[in-house]
Amino acid sequence: MAKVSKFLLHLIPAGSYEIVERDDIFRSIQCPAFLLFDTAAYLSDMTFELPCHCKPEAIKSVVWYYQKNAGNKKIRVLTDFNGTVQLDVSNVRGSTDIVFRFSIRMFSLIVFKAQIDDSGNYMCGSRDGHFFYGYNVDIQNSRKAYVAFEDQHGHPQPDLISKYFVSFTAFWEWSVCDRCDVRGEQRRIGLCYVQSSYLNPRFHASQVNVSSCGSEAVPLKMRKLIGSRRPEIIVRSCMTACHKVKNGTLGKISTFFHNIMKFKDYIPWLPKVPTQVHTHELGSKLSIACPGAKPEHAVAWDKEDERLYRTEYLIGNNKSMRVFIDHGNHLNFRSVQYNDKATYYCWLQGKMKAGFKLAVQRDPLKKRRFSDAESVFAMKTIGMSYVLFTLIFIFIHCFKCCLYKFKCLLFKE
Repeated sequence: MAKVSKFLLHLIPAGSYEIVERDDIFRSIQCPAFLLFDTAAYLSDMTFELPCHCKPEAIKSVVWYYQKNAGNKKIRVLTDFNGTVQLDVSNVRGSTDIVFRFSIRMFSLIVFKAQIDDSGNYMCGSRDGHFFYGYNVDIQNSRKAYVAFEDQHGHPQPDLISKYFVSFTAFWEWSVCDRCDVRGEQRRIGLCYVQSSYLNPRFHASQVNVSSCGSEAVPLKMRKLIGSRRPEIIVRSCMTACHKVKNGTLGKISTFFHNIMKFKDYIPWLPKVPTQVHTHELGSKLSIACPGAKPEHAVAWDKEDERLYRTEYLIGNNKSMRVFIDHGNHLNFRSVQYNDKATYYCWLQGKMKAGFKLAVQRDPLKKRRFSDAESVFAMKTIGMSYVLFTLIFIFIHCFKCCLYKFKCLLFKE
């Protein structure tokens, strides 16, 4: 178990798309004669990068291929031979400005807002079908994640230990505090991994005999046994200062100007941050994303001066929530109401980033339909109330019948 506790994920952050010169890398790294797969795991709705670590020096461009599993003969080309990105946006949930879900940059494949169906094998190769490097990617469902709040004495899931394997959670580092000068929150993401000597050696990770739970390296029977284990998200409170006090004369000058800049927050006609106005239709769905944010970033939301903390607004805490924050850090409205009119502020990596002034209007030409969110909610409420009162009615009559039968038996005696 000591090896398990020291296991660290070797994932490349989605935001670190750094353009570097890679000719020297390709000259020093030889492609394997037999195609092997690096295993990688991510949460759904995340954006990640898969570098092509090796290729022949004569190859000036690569083509990325997708295969659902190693036994599947159907292989899909993610980009055509001219480098044009294939459109595949039908499964992207929520509002997003990402039009292309797959992109190639400096021989690396970048997948935007990964979905569970994106799990499988990704291979970089040539246009004539020769493969150079491969990945086995496991996308774990964030909607079914195990969420624990440290402030409420929540604890991570215990390890699942059996004779043939150990299933555990490999945690990322804590995110930065999502707000400054006020109480904020930190988030830590954990993904399901398994340690066993029965893993397929063709799929390898940075540590021997360790792979993600949904990887093809894990035998099918073992995957069924650990299928109930979920990824984890741990949330805790934090407090950090917006301005770090420095010593010396320069520090005093910096603090002086910082205090002057804070006065603008108290002037009502000056916005705290760049703000855009958005008019939305009454009763429809709405999802707001913080500009420049990635799913692994620390993002927080405020409604005017009200803090929307994850302990109250995180998706899954309450199924009846109309306003919630998902694991992709988006602020969602199941059905926009008039009382939602306000200015919403988003914090990115501990700094207030942008504001959204939401205006709500009703479309006079739109007719109410049974498929509308408000209609569905009303029908569910009426139906559940009818069932509840019916059960109470039946219970009262059954109780009266039993009481009457009991009295009859007493008189007979």
